[in-house]
Amino acid sequence: MTKFDKILFMFLEDESGATAIEYGLIAAMMAVASIVSFTAFGNGLQNVFGSTSSGAGAAITDAAANI
Repeated sequence: MTKFDKILFMFLEDESGATAIEYGLIAAMMAVASIVSFTAFGNGLQNVFGSTSSGAGAAITDAAANI
């Protein structure tokens, strides 16, 4: 076996960074899923909750005043 073959074999057998790469890929997939869901549901949530002055914020303020 030549020196190059030994180096290549060691490189191919080394798995020391595999876990970090897997966690990075999981984080990237979660970020993409979050962006897609916020884009898809953003307008619907805005319609449901409204702005803070007339939507959920006003309902919370009214509920707190009635306590």
